[in-house]
Amino acid sequence: MNILLARETADSKPKKITTNELKQQLNQKIDKLFYFDKDNTHKQMLDLVELFEKDNYTVHLREIKYGLDEDSFMYEIHFL
Repeated sequence: MNILLARETADSKPKKITTNELKQQLNQKIDKLFYFDKDNTHKQMLDLVELFEKDNYTVHLREIKYGLDEDSFMYEIHFL
């Protein structure tokens, strides 16, 4: 599954990452925060949470609003 990481600037395009690449990064640390782009669907985020919970991770998902505009948000997932 491909997921879009959060944009670094408002003008840039989000970078794609696969679930396998996420797992490789998580194997190196005990806990880690990832920020994902608003262009991911909420269902994709829930599927990602479910996938990692099956691998015995504790996963916390939340939406972060960084502006007053309705589209000014990103997803944060904390893997433990």
